[in-house]
Amino acid sequence: MKTTLKFLLLFGFPAIYGCEKSADNEEVKTYIDKLISGDYIAYNVPVFTPDDIPALLDYRDAVTIITNFPRNPVSSYFQQECRLGVYVLWTVESIRKVEIGSYELIGRFPSQNSVLALRETHQFMPVTDDKSHRDVSKAYYEWWYSNFVLKDKIRKDPLTGTKYLWH
Repeated sequence: MKTTLKFLLLFGFPAIYGCEKSADNEEVKTYIDKLISGDYIAYNVPVFTPDDIPALLDYRDAVTIITNFPRNPVSSYFQQECRLGVYVLWTVESIRKVEIGSYELIGRFPSQNSVLALRETHQFMPVTDDKSHRDVSKAYYEWWYSNFVLKDKIRKDPLTGTKYLWH
């Protein structure tokens, strides 16, 4: 009996309580639903924390086109539409940059726009194709589920090693 109890204490309870509950994150679900329906009316990205990242990453591959979303007011580039998955990844980038106190933040906006651009060019080259979305989605997923501790992980740019950056 003692052996069974010790086994449960050592392995059972941490497994139960360590499980991710991203599907139960109502704030993220409401945000996503409002982006999809076009009912998101705030002028900034929501105040999410690293605890919200797993739930957000559940939507990283979504290709639904959204047209009503917060845009950085200091950008001269007007972005008419965006893939939901790309916007969600930009939201994750916002969380990351807020956590590290990045000087690049404009309010809670992590960059000028939720637009991916090619890193190795001297001019703005936006990319919106399926491959760039898949590559960036994979980079964020691997970054979040890496074995680094949170304080080290959050300082690492998920797009390092890719040919993309946020514009």
